[in-house]
Amino acid sequence: MVFLTVKPQLLLSMPGGSEWIWILLVVILLFGARKIPDLARGIGKGMKEFKDAKEGKEEKKEEEKKES
Repeated sequence: MVFLTVKPQLLLSMPGGSEWIWILLVVILLFGARKIPDLARGIGKGMKEFKDAKEGKEEKKEEEKKES
């Protein structure tokens, strides 16, 4: 019956300070300290490629408008 009284908004909130520490510890345990920089580097490269692709599409639209 306790589950019925919990507001759904509380379940979807952002983690606080202690939760972030637990999340960080779990990530370190799962991937190991050596793999974390590689994971971060891969995420950074992916974000850069996404940004470059997005900007490339915007540039193509601008070029098409100029040609018209």
